[in-house]
Amino acid sequence: MLSTSDIFHIGSKKEFEKLTLKVFRHQYDNNLVYQNFCKLLKKDKTNVKSLTEIPFLPIQFFKTHEVVSSKDPVKITFTSSGTTGMTTSRHLVTDLQFYDESFRLAFSQFYGNIEDYVVLALLPSYLEREGSSLIYMVEDLIERSNQTESGFYLHNYDELIQKLIQLDAAGQNVLLIGVTYALLDLIEKQNFQLKNTIIMETGGMKGKRKEIIREELHELLCKGFGVSKIHSEYGMTELLSQAYSLGDGIFECPPWMEILVRDPEDALSYVSEGKTGGINVIDLANINSCSFIATQDLGKKYPNHSFEVLGRFDNSDIRGCNLMVI
Repeated sequence: MLSTSDIFHIGSKKEFEKLTLKVFRHQYDNNLVYQNFCKLLKKDKTNVKSLTEIPFLPIQFFKTHEVVSSKDPVKITFTSSGTTGMTTSRHLVTDLQFYDESFRLAFSQFYGNIEDYVVLALLPSYLEREGSSLIYMVEDLIERSNQTESGFYLHNYDELIQKLIQLDAAGQNVLLIGVTYALLDLIEKQNFQLKNTIIMETGGMKGKRKEIIREELHELLCKGFGVSKIHSEYGMTELLSQAYSLGDGIFECPPWMEILVRDPEDALSYVSEGKTGGINVIDLANINSCSFIATQDLGKKYPNHSFEVLGRFDNSDIRGCNLMVI
């Protein structure tokens, strides 16, 4: 059985590939849902020799099946947000150490020591429900920042505005992490000129506002907060790892996570770098669920392993994900 030290101390591309194939074999043996899916595609441990031959489980399976690769008891169930009547995803986590180490190490890789920041969180739609993996992560970052000023904000925008202006003016490094629509609400109340604050959007209008393209959104946020770049976090209920963008919507992964871009017309083949397709995620932190997820996001991959998220498949395009016949 692989440990956290196996997964979070990958030193090379070759090591990543070797470990990924080991995880595939482990999950094929221990996750019946995934094994059945692989068999439908006529894939098994004998004929999968490279990353591109690994079957990627459509993300919708987390709504309809218990996707688990461990016999250990479930410690926590993370759930996705959804409008009333929608089926939500359920990620059954048997070992929280993998999640804790994944987000702590990734944050330090991209941003350094958490204690250097006051962490302010504007995540109303997540705070108002149970089971959010994002709230779990941010709560931990707030606690480990060891800053009395760190904390969550719900609808108390005026208090947050005062806090942001005061901390920034005092030269304090601040990380404001917010759901997209709430960040837009905030700059409609106040125009900022922030010098020491990172604005990180986690995506999502949550039905509160009309969706807009990233360039337009980031332009609005840059102007409203008085910053030159908007940072972004790419994560989801079904993953235990996050990719980060330090600006311009270009994301990078930690060493135990990788993105492949599948052909939107043929879900079992891949497009070349710079071409648009469906985002497949390898997340080795998902050792006890499924590390190979075919998302419904559209994106492009670039030569240095960075990638861009361009939107989502709409229902007319869903044939690119059409591996749901199980």
